Amino acid sequence: MMAIGEGVREEMEKDFETMLRLQHNHGQQGSVQRSNSITFRAPQEHFTIDDFELGKMYGAGSYSKVVRAKKNDTGNVYALKIMDKKFIAKENKISYVKLERIVLDQLDHPGVIRLYFTFQDSYSLYMALESCEGGELFDQIIRKVRLSEDEARFYAAEVVDVLEYIHGVGLIHRDIKPENLLLTTDGHVKVADFGSVKPTRASKLTVLPNTTYDKACTFVGTAAYVPPEVLNSCPASFGNDLWALGCTLYQMLTGSSPFKDASEWLIFQRIMARDLKFPDYFSDEARDLIDKLLDIEPTKRLGAGPQGYAALKMHPFFRGIDWKNIRKSAAPKLAPESTVVEDDDPQGSTWNLSHIGDGCVPQLPPVDASFNSATSSSETQSHISKLSKIDSFDSKWQEFLEPGESIVMISKLKKLQKLTNKKVQLILTDKPKLVCVDPSKVMSKGNIIWSGNSRDMSIHVTSSSHFKISTPKKVLSFEDAKQQAWQWKIAVESFQNH
Repeated sequence: MMAIGEGVREEMEKDFETMLRLQHNHGQQGSVQRSNSITFRAPQEHFTIDDFELGKMYGAGSYSKVVRAKKNDTGNVYALKIMDKKFIAKENKISYVKLERIVLDQLDHPGVIRLYFTFQDSYSLYMALESCEGGELFDQIIRKVRLSEDEARFYAAEVVDVLEYIHGVGLIHRDIKPENLLLTTDGHVKVADFGSVKPTRASKLTVLPNTTYDKACTFVGTAAYVPPEVLNSCPASFGNDLWALGCTLYQMLTGSSPFKDASEWLIFQRIMARDLKFPDYFSDEARDLIDKLLDIEPTKRLGAGPQGYAALKMHPFFRGIDWKNIRKSAAPKLAPESTVVEDDDPQGSTWNLSHIGDGCVPQLPPVDASFNSATSSSETQSHISKLSKIDSFDSKWQEFLEPGESIVMISKLKKLQKLTNKKVQLILTDKPKLVCVDPSKVMSKGNIIWSGNSRDMSIHVTSSSHFKISTPKKVLSFEDAKQQAWQWKIAVESFQNH
């Protein structure tokens, strides 16, 4: 790895804590609190990465990875968020990191992931977060195919409880989705990933003095959960999270997101048109609640009107919920993890601890979209040229792209091998090109499976979640938990046939 420049290194080393001492800004208006310095509840420790035994990777983001970490001397287990200083500086993400650290330090709710302490070295910033051994709510949806209304009611109620608190202190989460709803060992919800959080002018928390409020919101979050106003570049509001709640509830009850389609562009078109269909098995209460959460007008969404969360909690879907004791209520039984062997730690029990921060390969938010066998390649191809306009995702993947090249599709998959399965990121670009990226390895280039219009490559779908890519030299098998096998086949063939 190239050494980070001394000037940038010094700036970053003082930035995470020392630079978090806020300078009072006399020009700011509103009730947001500011001070000349912050005393952190979660301290900055002088630990090193060698003080921890690192386990499996929970996930990765644009400038971070989260791994299971056990403290050697205490045996305490954390979800250790490891952030790459070089990437943070290069992509101007310093303010995002500072805001996340400040916000997590001040939030105090049993449904919010807890920050215990931070530390850093020359290459990485570290946040020791609460480890939720129950995994992601998304995993429960996949394992159970879909949740019962009783299960969905419980999880949705706990999310409502947390959102009421978060919004009450003047914060907008902006990335509510099943992957960011973690479960404790006994099955209760913890909202995680505050990397996209946005404070409002009425925020009751201490925030950065240069925070902007009314600026048109940039695209953050995941395509399938993005509200229409974000696509129209309107300022962020509490309604953003309520829309995402409606999408999440729909996904709990069906196993898929309400606006899923063949590409990000098509998802956005369905969102803008509010192309929403309800399965016949939905109860009237579930249908009505989702319908009112997915209102095109943010201020009309249930929970965002004059009656606020009181109206949302009184909805008939939540009948029987004891809001005052919800965290004491029995949670749904967790479905066990699959017994399939996964290559969570391809390097074995030893990690490459040197320069660990730069081991992060940026990842896009997962695209919850799938083709079905009835989708025609001509319909898909007609939208390919328009996809380049949706460039919100490409900036994090420039190292895999050539000038002018755009990402058409991207998904996190399992690459099936004889002995183990490996988690990979599969990327289709408009060159066209297929790239397979191993997020666990430090690399500058992914493995190019196919490039150009060569017909020496074919995709065979064996089920909605399994497909094979055949080339003259090898056959690669993939499993997609979101059942996008047909999406991959038709999207790639649309380029081959063009």
